Amino acid sequence: MGNVVSFPRMSGVPDKREGADRRQRARGGRRAGDEPGFAPLVLLVDEDADTAERCEAILAKLRFAVAPAHTLAEATRVMDALRPNLVVGHVSDPEALRRAAPADIPVVILSDALSSPEAMIGEIRRALRKRALE
Repeated sequence: MGNVVSFPRMSGVPDKREGADRRQRARGGRRAGDEPGFAPLVLLVDEDADTAERCEAILAKLRFAVAPAHTLAEATRVMDALRPNLVVGHVSDPEALRRAAPADIPVVILSDALSSPEAMIGEIRRALRKRALE
């Protein structure tokens, strides 16, 4: 993943932001009822490095904890070690990924229908809400 660059505010330059300050609102993976510091752990299984990097960046920006894996074997080792809250996969054999995941961990398979970031995040949030209700 690339370097993170932050730019300091320049003195004497007015702040042009409009609207309410939303920095204190929970976003992405965090919800108001979560423990402080809690972020759902998402195991991201993607055989394509470019797509994996893009998905990881999106999820991390939305404050999800992300554990990347590039193969099904690697994903199985990570699932056993970390017990993620959710598995997100973009793999050639999605059924093998579903079989490898424990029954209590939801699996979201990324397809062409979920290629946009908004659709992907929406499906991830639906899966996490459904798991929380069980």
